[in-house]
Amino acid sequence: MNPYYELYPTHSCMPNKYANLLNDPDVRRWFENLRSKSIITATVYLRSLGLYCELNQISPQQILANAGSKKFRDEFTDFVRKFESEGKAGSYIVRFKKVLNSWFAYNNLNVKLKVNIAGENDTPTLREERVPSKEELDKILRMASPRGRVSIALMAFCGLRPETLGNYSGTDGLRIGDLVELTLAEGAVNFSRIPSMILVRKSLSKTRNQYFTFIPSQGITYLTEYLLGLLKRGEKLSKDSPVLGVDDRGARKNEFLRTTLVTRDIKEAIVRAGFQWRPYVLRAYFDTNMIIAESKGTMSHPYLQFLMGHTGDIEARYSTNKGVLPYMIEGIRLT
Repeated sequence: MNPYYELYPTHSCMPNKYANLLNDPDVRRWFENLRSKSIITATVYLRSLGLYCELNQISPQQILANAGSKKFRDEFTDFVRKFESEGKAGSYIVRFKKVLNSWFAYNNLNVKLKVNIAGENDTPTLREERVPSKEELDKILRMASPRGRVSIALMAFCGLRPETLGNYSGTDGLRIGDLVELTLAEGAVNFSRIPSMILVRKSLSKTRNQYFTFIPSQGITYLTEYLLGLLKRGEKLSKDSPVLGVDDRGARKNEFLRTTLVTRDIKEAIVRAGFQWRPYVLRAYFDTNMIIAESKGTMSHPYLQFLMGHTGDIEARYSTNKGVLPYMIEGIRLT
């Protein structure tokens, strides 16, 4: 067994093909440094470094040794041009430049690959993607499983990211206690306020800032039905319980649903409804509707930023001035 798995058993989702790179202490430290901010970024970067090494028959240490040479720059230029000639998207090729620059920077090498890549900011697979209409979203919801319907509602109506619902490794995710106005008593599910607040803890926030959002009545209906279903089949729910912690397709391997399984539920519903969108289009649905509300004067831009989990004026007030928090909550709830 690769020693990485003994040290980090919760990350068995690490791609086996390139996990051996972590036997190099420098690679492991670089990976862990990236992982401290995002396990997804760390895993993608390690995979990309491994693929680059494999395609070019080179090791990470050899890359460092050759980094500042004209020979290395020329070889990387040829690598880029080869991929371009094969029709690879610039947004795919540029990841190798980003990863190599990250590897150089971590090892204190003042080297920047200044190789131009055609269309590096272009994403051909997303060019034609649009936000669903309300009718199309309703169709997707009808095609979803009860758990998938909750995930869809939390993204489309609340703006939550899939990683907030369940993180990459299945070690954290949205808990019932994060639904701060929900009570569970004697087999009943009750929300004291509608729309109801959802707290996004720092550990679940991409920006590592705690914030909150709200779930409207339609989402509350799906959530209530789902939780009642769990209670009826004997699940013991508490404030610490995951909202999406049960996978009824097999053995429970993690306490929380991993991000890949959250998006799997959503993608299956989208495909059943006859569409090919990415699950992340649901967050764009929320953002679009908030922008429309802003254009009509019913939503302020700082509130929009805050509900999307972005940093801004409201986030600063929420972090540093708890005294205005109750007024701010009600102001956002009523918009």
